[in-house]
Formats: sequence, structure tokens, C-alpha cells
Amino acid sequence: MKYDKPGKSFEISIRIFTDDLEKGLSEDNNKRIFTIKNNDQNNPFVERYVRKHFALTNTQKKAEIQYVGKEEEADATWIYLEIPFSENPEGWKLQNSILMETFDDQVNMMNLKLPSGPKTFLYKKGQSVQTL
Repeated sequence: MKYDKPGKSFEISIRIFTDDLEKGLSEDNNKRIFTIKNNDQNNPFVERYVRKHFALTNTQKKAEIQYVGKEEEADATWIYLEIPFSENPEGWKLQNSILMETFDDQVNMMNLKLPSGPKTFLYKKGQSVQTL
């Protein structure tokens, strides 16, 4: 996740093992079977899933996430998001609970590049929200 100061937005790239993403989508959609490939028809399902498990909020509001798309490569799928953001991110909370409902031992790592410098956050069950 990188803050683009001139563009006033966060650029986000999420890497998920494709088979894990397919399982997470299946569990989120009444056990429907998903096969993730480039140019498939699954973008609405991926977008809804990510919006459910990934959010940037403060005490007054939730930042609007724009789903850019996804790209499958080898055994992983990249999901691309953008968040228009012109405020100071200090004190905002980032939720990342992707796949935590699917795997009890899921740990998500977020590398964040801010104007103040890089930060790394770990997310796991019971700790799916971190303050920037």
C-alpha cells in the first residue's frame, strides 16, 4: 500500500494465493465453486469480498475504495485498489481480515509507504484492525 501524494490517493496491491482466494470466495458465496483466471467473470465477487474484509476508516467516516481489477499469475492473484485520500492518514484505522474467516491461522502482512516513511503491519484473527 503506497500513498501517492501528488495523486492524493493510496495505491494498493494485494497478493493472495489463488487457491486460497477461490476457497474464500466459495465460503462467502454459499459454497459456489470459483476458478480465478484472467478475463473471467469473477470481478464482482472479488470486489464484494475485498470490500467486506478491507477498509480504511476513522471515527467519522470510511474511505471510499475503488476496485481497479485483478491479475492472475502462476499460483497467486494480484488485486488492485485505489483510495482517493487527501487527508493526513495518521490515526486512521486499516482493517485487513482477508481469508481470516476461511483459515484460523491466517496472517496478513501489509507494507505501507507513507510520506513519513515505511511501516509494516501484521493482521491476524482478533487483530484485524491496525492504526496507521
